[in-house]
Amino acid sequence: MGKKAMSKQELLDKREEILADYHKIQKRSQKMPVLTKKEKKILGIGKDEGRATQSHVRMATSKAALVCDLVRGKDLAEAKAILTYTNRAAAPVVLKLLNSAEANAVNNNGLDSNQLYVAEISARPGPILKRWKAMGKGSASRINKRTCHITAVVRERA
Repeated sequence: MGKKAMSKQELLDKREEILADYHKIQKRSQKMPVLTKKEKKILGIGKDEGRATQSHVRMATSKAALVCDLVRGKDLAEAKAILTYTNRAAAPVVLKLLNSAEANAVNNNGLDSNQLYVAEISARPGPILKRWKAMGKGSASRINKRTCHITAVVRERA
């Protein structure tokens, strides 16, 4: 059975306690239950950030992760400059993703684009397309065409 959903009044009464627990760094084995979309909206979680994801990017996770590491923690303008002049295949994809996250932060949450920085950015593996290549003597070898999912979060500097 799933967890019991809290009513709006219960959420507002326990707001400070829930927010403190939610933002506290915890071990994987002791994580809080995931809040529903409705609960996050009532508590105001996610109103201080812009988030964007790109799924099924036809690129290996390791190659995308190298570019993500370049811009993590940087101001948004600096990150865009780095990505513009980076000679990697993942750079245009990550640049487009950061532009989308910035637009989400400015248009949906009313944040100032000059104060934004790249708070979180990561690449995780997606499904692998398995293909076959003909080899000598009637044999075949497998080719893995890897994909990845890239997620970016931008927040305002305090």
